[in-house]
Amino acid sequence: MKILHVITLAELGGAQSVVLNLAAESIRNGHEVMVASSAGGELWNTLPKEVKQWKIPYLQRSISLLKEIKVVKELGKIDAAFNPDIVHLHSSKIGILGRLAFPSSKIIYTVHGFDSIRVAYRKFLFLEKLLKKRARHIVGVSQYDYNNLRKEGIRDNTGFVYNGIIDYHTSYDKPESENHNRLKSIIQAKPGFKVICIARISPPKRFDLFCEVAEKLKIHGANFFWIGNKEKLSDVPDNVFCLGEAEEAHRLLEHADVFMLPSDYEGMPMSILEALCYSVPVIASDVGGISEVLNGSNGKAVDNQVSYFAEAILKYINNRDELVLAKREARKSYEKYFTIQSMYNAYLDLYHSTHVLKNSKS
Repeated sequence: MKILHVITLAELGGAQSVVLNLAAESIRNGHEVMVASSAGGELWNTLPKEVKQWKIPYLQRSISLLKEIKVVKELGKIDAAFNPDIVHLHSSKIGILGRLAFPSSKIIYTVHGFDSIRVAYRKFLFLEKLLKKRARHIVGVSQYDYNNLRKEGIRDNTGFVYNGIIDYHTSYDKPESENHNRLKSIIQAKPGFKVICIARISPPKRFDLFCEVAEKLKIHGANFFWIGNKEKLSDVPDNVFCLGEAEEAHRLLEHADVFMLPSDYEGMPMSILEALCYSVPVIASDVGGISEVLNGSNGKAVDNQVSYFAEAILKYINNRDELVLAKREARKSYEKYFTIQSMYNAYLDLYHSTHVLKNSKS
C-alpha cells in the first residue's frame, strides 16, 4: 500500500513519535510511505531515509484563513502526486484541513488527545462535528477519548488505538551524546530518591504543582528533575533541578525512581509509556487516558492536588520493596499493551479495511 501521513507540525512530540514509528514499521513491511508536515522541525532529520518527504512552508499552529486555503491546495497537490491508498491524518488542525482536501474514502484521522478540542479550544468543536463523516475511521488514543467523541455526537466509524513506542530499554544502541552524559552526571550526583518529569514548560504542564510537591517532600530526601524547559528557571525549591532540553530525553529515565507528570489535560502521553518501558512507575494527573495506563500496580493517576501526588510518591520512598514491585509491573504493562507492534497491527487492520472499502467503490 501507499500510505501518506500528514501532521501539522514537524517538531518532535508525542504525535510525531507515532508518525515516526508507524512510518518505520510500514517501510519494514514493504509499504511505500510519505510524510507531509510543516517545513521546519526535527521530524525531518529522524524519518527513515526510505520515507518520502513533503514540506508545507505555510503550515503552522496559528490560524490564518489565507494560509489555510493554501495548505488545502497543497494537500490536493500531494494527493495528485503521490496518489496514496491511505491518508492518515494526525492532530486536530490537519485533521480539519485534510478532511477538506482528501477523498474521505481513504482517510484515517487520529485525534491525539480530544480534550485539546473538547476542553482547551472548544470553539473549534463545531468543525469536528461538521466533518465527522469525512473520514473512514476516526481514532482516539484512549478509551477516554473514544467515549468523549461519542458524547459529542461523533459516533460513526470511531474507535481507539493505544500509542506504542520502541523498546528503548532493550533494543536501543545509539551512542550517548556529550549533553546526555552531562545531564546524567547531574542526576547521579544528587543523593536520595529521584523523581523525573519530561515535558515542555507550558500552562497545561503544571510546573507549579511539580515544585510544590518537591517542596513538600524535601524533608524526605527526594530530588526532582524537570527535563524540557527552554529557558532558565529561577525561584524554585532547592531540590528542583531544571535541566533544559535534551535529545532523546527518555534515556535519562533509567536514573529515575519515579516518573511524575502533572498536567491539566492529556491524550495518551508518550512520556508515560517511555517510563513504563524503562521499568519506572508513574505518578500522574488523572486526566485523559492516563487512568487506563496506570493500574495502581505500575503507578497511580491522582487528582491535581499536592497532597495526592506527595502521598503517592512517599509510598515508594518509604517502602523500597513496593518500589521494586512497581518497577516490575511497569515493565510488564509496557510489554503487554504499548509496544510498537501492538499499535502498528491495530492501525494495519484499519488500513486494510479502508483500502478494501475504497477499492470496492472505485
